[in-house]
Amino acid sequence: MAQQGIQMDQERLCCSICLDLLKDPVTIPCGHNYCMNCIKSYWDEEDQKKVYSCPQCRQTFRPRPALVKNTMLADLVEELKKTEPQAAPADHCYAGPGDVSCDFCSGRKMKALKSCLQCLVSYCEQHLQPHYESAAFEKHKLVDPSEKLQENICTRHNEVMKIFCRTDQQCICYICSMDEHKGHNTVSAAAEMTEKQKKLGVSQQKIHLRIQDREEDMKKLQQEVEAIDCSADKAVRDSEKIFTDLINLIKNTSSYIERQIRFQQKCKLSQIKELQKTIELELTDLRQKDTELKQLSNIGDHIQFLHKYPSLTCLSKSTDSPSIDIRPVRHFEDVMVAVSEARDKLQDLLSDVWTKISLTETEVDVLLPQAEPTTRAEFLQYSCQMTLDPNTANTELLLSDGNRKATVTTDSIFKTLKMTLDLFSKVPPSYLHSLQVLSRESLNRRCYWEVEWSGVAVSVAVTYTNMRRAVYESGFGNNDTSWTLDCHNNTYNFRHNNISTSISGPWSSRVGVYLDHRAGILSFYSVSETMTLLHRVQTTFTQPLCAGLRVGYDSTAELK
Repeated sequence: MAQQGIQMDQERLCCSICLDLLKDPVTIPCGHNYCMNCIKSYWDEEDQKKVYSCPQCRQTFRPRPALVKNTMLADLVEELKKTEPQAAPADHCYAGPGDVSCDFCSGRKMKALKSCLQCLVSYCEQHLQPHYESAAFEKHKLVDPSEKLQENICTRHNEVMKIFCRTDQQCICYICSMDEHKGHNTVSAAAEMTEKQKKLGVSQQKIHLRIQDREEDMKKLQQEVEAIDCSADKAVRDSEKIFTDLINLIKNTSSYIERQIRFQQKCKLSQIKELQKTIELELTDLRQKDTELKQLSNIGDHIQFLHKYPSLTCLSKSTDSPSIDIRPVRHFEDVMVAVSEARDKLQDLLSDVWTKISLTETEVDVLLPQAEPTTRAEFLQYSCQMTLDPNTANTELLLSDGNRKATVTTDSIFKTLKMTLDLFSKVPPSYLHSLQVLSRESLNRRCYWEVEWSGVAVSVAVTYTNMRRAVYESGFGNNDTSWTLDCHNNTYNFRHNNISTSISGPWSSRVGVYLDHRAGILSFYSVSETMTLLHRVQTTFTQPLCAGLRVGYDSTAELK
């Protein structure tokens, strides 16, 4: 009875907001009691309305009432704390929001410790004891507290559902198994749960393995990040050093050339100054002789003139010195030409280096696989504009439309017409490998292009950019560096490494080519209203590629 009285006092001295014993109790005008902080927080939320209410009776107050500690209630709470038994463990506290409460507790309910699947009731520790002490409850199944116990009751027969119908994949009661589920494949719910738990265990194991795989992938990606950072930092340092050395080399070369120019300038000027001194001496001597001759010629006395004349002939004699022949010399223009050539070569070299760097694969080596396009619209997202390289075109091919269209010239048609008529029925048109041209652009990523063609025979090819000589020697498809689709007489023929494969598919005047360089995928499509895969290659591309066209007589091919 004393314990019952303590519990009653506890309930009366609890705050209806926090559901715990009052702390710094206050009494508001309507007479209800709350913790000081609880009612303050509650009214703080009502500040905007300027109307304050009681959480229990909903009586309103205006203005906000002043709160004063109720000392009598505070003393009662302190006395209750001294007389109440030792606090229960945390699991035996009163049920709060979100907790499952004991169905047997009266008044303020305790937090449930277990739920019984047979009784369909939840128990706190005190009311759960009979299930542990009495043999009558020995077969009852206790589980963690649950608010969904009523879901275990059949809504039709109000019986506990202990059977699982595998035919209809649902839980049923015993009456259901004898009625509408009669003859169905049924087992006990416990057996079905055990069976499904095994499957869940297998699925969970697979998930764990998948998690381990993905964690390993994450480690690899992190290692790749660190490797990329380290490699990039090293490349920057090394390239800075190399370019610094190159700059120093250029500066030293510039200084050397400047010294050489100045040295040659000094030598040439010295030679000219020597010549200038010699000529100046000669000019002085000649001017003196000229003066003396002028004086002799002005003598009026005939006898004196004749006496002086022998000296006149001596003065008039002079040593003939070779005249200075100033040729139009370019002086140091040759040096400037040589320096300009060096600059141009360096620019070309740096341009080639930049091209090689830009062609380097920049995608991460370890990536999740990307889906291959399926519709033409998806393929066109990877469309790349290409042009034909005149430097690789056979002289009998005419390039037009901005170097995107290739046509066999008239002279070539007449030359090859008879031979073509004789041979096309016997062998594929690979013998026309000389009538081919390559694209100017290099391909090393995902890209797509189309070839519109007309006439008798055209080949659409892909080849390594640095294997052009081998391609020209044997023709597209006749080596391991090129792949080609031959279109001739309403038939397709794929060729690689001198191996020919007949291809079946809808005939079209437009061929689509899809390349995923990194994934090693090369696909040829027949393009009309729909796209039809003609042939797909799965390999490993080790170098950049370029597109190629081979055109037969009376035929035209154009990159689109």
